[in-house]
Amino acid sequence: MTYRSGRHFLQLPGPTNTPDRILRAIARPVIDHRGPEFAELGLRVLGAMKWIFKTEETVFIYPSSATGAWEAALTNTLSPGDHVLLCEHGFFGVKWGRVAERLGLQVERVQGDWRMGAAAASVGERLADDDVGRIKAVLVVHNETSTGVTTRIPPIRRAMDDAGHGALLMVDAVSSLGAIDLRHDEWGIDVSVSGSQKGLMLPPGLSFTAVSRRALEASAAATLPGSYWSWADMEEFNDRGFFPYTPATNLLFGLAEAAEMLEEEGLERVFARHGRHAAATRLAVERWGLENVAVDPDEYSSAATSVFVPEGTSADHLRSVILERFDMSLGKGLGQLEGRVFRIGHLGDLNDLMLAGTLAGVEMGLRAAGIPHRAGGAQAACDWLADNPLEA
Repeated sequence: MTYRSGRHFLQLPGPTNTPDRILRAIARPVIDHRGPEFAELGLRVLGAMKWIFKTEETVFIYPSSATGAWEAALTNTLSPGDHVLLCEHGFFGVKWGRVAERLGLQVERVQGDWRMGAAAASVGERLADDDVGRIKAVLVVHNETSTGVTTRIPPIRRAMDDAGHGALLMVDAVSSLGAIDLRHDEWGIDVSVSGSQKGLMLPPGLSFTAVSRRALEASAAATLPGSYWSWADMEEFNDRGFFPYTPATNLLFGLAEAAEMLEEEGLERVFARHGRHAAATRLAVERWGLENVAVDPDEYSSAATSVFVPEGTSADHLRSVILERFDMSLGKGLGQLEGRVFRIGHLGDLNDLMLAGTLAGVEMGLRAAGIPHRAGGAQAACDWLADNPLEA
């Protein structure tokens, strides 16, 4: 392979760029995962994750992808044949439903427009009709990276409460945690799940669940089979800073560093930075004359923007040209959007110059691939960023 100078631009909606500080932390020598030094690390990262989830409740950390956290949420709270209500408005919601079906759960779907967030009114209506309490959980993706749409969780919680229904609220916060405001306790979420490779700036390999008291109570009666994901086993060891099996020690070193970086910047400033970069990206898309998948400004994602290419052109061809010519990776279209959209990730460890380079790469790629567009999107974004600094 020929050497390519410069750095690769990894502009996916995840995995995201891992900062040097975190890479150095991960590179520490392995320590005894049953010793006192590890116990201190374990308690530190478990406490940090409570702060990031904005919860006073229990948090668990697994050595797995976020799909493992999906499975843990279901196996610890539900029993074979239980019904769950799935808000299906994007690729990752569809995938979570498939996990539930494979576990022997009955999945009832609230079909949604992939260009919109989950509809709270539809959830409320379905739960109001369930006067026997057959539905045990509601599953919703907070930030759907396949579409660049962020669902507003508080209206869904209110709709559930207004229906007087006791179902658990489970939220996929995989691409929102650490990038978009998420309030596990305040929003009445029962189980929030996330992963390490997005807003937390780590490589893939860790997943997280924040769990309400109601969810822990439900776990006492749940009979879905499970061992690796057992909350009871986790609780027994976590109180002392340990885990029931060998943890991903060096990723936990990285997690401690990531939490320190988020604390230094401040979560609210992190969210503002993500929102500002998302706004600049959308401005570029508009100037190019292309169409954002998300249609409701109140649901625009601060983590990723999904963009339609014109009819008769291929988003995959565009991505291939950009990778080959400019050494930049963009997200591909997923599910019903395959080949029709490309996705710009603007989350994690990102600054103005990195975003400017990303948008310049997209615009050069549009030209090189022969995609009809108007020039000037990258410049418009740069002008806006220059005129609208992030407030101290």
